[in-house]
Amino acid sequence: MEENFVLNEKSVILNFSLNYCKTESEVISSETFRRVWEIYLKALSRTKNEKLISLVRIVRDPVKQFINLYKLLLSFSIREIMEMSDSYKRILSNHETFYELIEDFYDYWRHLERYAVMRSQGVKNSIQSLNFIDASSDFTALILKVYRTICQKVYGTAFHIYRQLAAGVNASIEICDNPWTESYPEYENLANMSFINYVLIRPTFIAYSSKNTRNGRYFEVFENELSKLDLNPNDWFCYPAHVGSSLAYVYFHRDYMSHGVALSNLFEFVHIDEIYKRKPDIIYVFGAPVEGESRFYFDKKNDIYIGLAPYGKEIDYFGYMKKMLLTLHNVKMISQGHLPIHGACVNITMKNGTKKTLVMIGDSGAGKSESLEALRTVAGKNIVSMRTIFDDMGTFKIENGKVIAYGTEIGAFVRLDDLENGYAYKEMDRAIFLNPDKVNARIVLPVATYPQIMKGYEVDMIFYANNYETDSQVIANFKDAKEAIRVFRQGARVAKGTTSEKGLVTSYFANPFGPAQKEEECDILLNKYFETLFETKKHVGEIRTRLAIPGQEHEGPKAVAKELYKELDKLKK
Repeated sequence: MEENFVLNEKSVILNFSLNYCKTESEVISSETFRRVWEIYLKALSRTKNEKLISLVRIVRDPVKQFINLYKLLLSFSIREIMEMSDSYKRILSNHETFYELIEDFYDYWRHLERYAVMRSQGVKNSIQSLNFIDASSDFTALILKVYRTICQKVYGTAFHIYRQLAAGVNASIEICDNPWTESYPEYENLANMSFINYVLIRPTFIAYSSKNTRNGRYFEVFENELSKLDLNPNDWFCYPAHVGSSLAYVYFHRDYMSHGVALSNLFEFVHIDEIYKRKPDIIYVFGAPVEGESRFYFDKKNDIYIGLAPYGKEIDYFGYMKKMLLTLHNVKMISQGHLPIHGACVNITMKNGTKKTLVMIGDSGAGKSESLEALRTVAGKNIVSMRTIFDDMGTFKIENGKVIAYGTEIGAFVRLDDLENGYAYKEMDRAIFLNPDKVNARIVLPVATYPQIMKGYEVDMIFYANNYETDSQVIANFKDAKEAIRVFRQGARVAKGTTSEKGLVTSYFANPFGPAQKEEECDILLNKYFETLFETKKHVGEIRTRLAIPGQEHEGPKAVAKELYKELDKLKK
């Protein structure tokens, strides 16, 4: 990123390596301040706030003259400034309206998504003497100081209550180079793109996107379009991540910065020291200059799975970022003989010392996570711990004749409506909120560590999550592998509004992200894995969460939890 800043009506990205303000005067004199003020005035003109609009119209050039007024307020008294200009006298005489204008502008600034970028080895006008965290903290303090200095002077008295808001930036990233493409000339168009080295998030982080549901699934193509794309390295950042056992380089266009930052709560970050000049298993280009739908390709020569999501509002939803990465990882796992699982998995330690690994399988909105959270509440102190292995997607592997579960994500991407009342507020200090006041509002929050999800856990109990049937039998066990495969393979559920689907729908093995694209290969794996589960006498069944039944959104998972606890309580060490 070579520009000092990038600004649109939704967000601003500040390049601290090229331009970092150290004084109040530098803030107001900066080109960034001028452009934000200019955009604010355009937004103000579209409102019906005639009182503020009339105040702004007192001067001929409100961009230039108000900025000059702000500068004067840093150094001179109100009386002295009123003597300098009749226009300023009229503005300052109406100090209540002027104060309201300043507050409105400040709110406008704080409602922008604000990001800072700093290169690990800065260039001219850089802040090499300051470390990454201090740079962000000092900038926040400076913005607060500018706001308070001007407001208090216009208000006529000092504030007596101070709120230390994140008035600077919501998130900062430190970037560096990773010349991995030197040995892979097919991908030289990815050279010189900045890799993220550190991420700093200032809670509460709230972001909005053009869409709030995901549509469809991804399809495979058989041509490497990525190698032919013309990509400007200044427009892109790369988040290096562990997606399960796969190393993924996630290249995202800067217009989707919020999605890139949200990745830090979902997938394990990989520091540059571990990946310098290293080839990835997965490449995902989010916001690519291509037409059509999102798709993926397998580069057999270099053993790289590649995903492309076309630039546009159609992909402006975090679900599109997450699900393609999982699709690429799952397709890779299938090729290696492992079974991708769309579900939730926890390793439970009971008060009596029993340790069991419980897996629930089902597509989006089936009630997997909700039932497990209800189990935690129902069991209370009788459960010593519930370690999350995966909250959405995992992998089964057969090791020493046993089915072993592994995770893919260190975080969870969950619906606010499906969480226990108040839960999201308890997690505000580390959660990322996405479209919090919209339908299908979500949070992204960390729930496990990478060593935890990759340890490997023998599966003891596995259930299909049925969210639409009201059978009085909350838990039903399958007699054999054939009966179980029929239900698990069908993948039936009532859509909950998390995607564009409606009503009763089915998806192959409840997993549109890999297995659905590789049904033939996956059928072989289903037979192998479920036969192993029954041969090792594991608990295989179906639970009825009733999550799609009106009025049962919380009672359904609670009923499941009560029965699950009874089953767990019967088990011995």
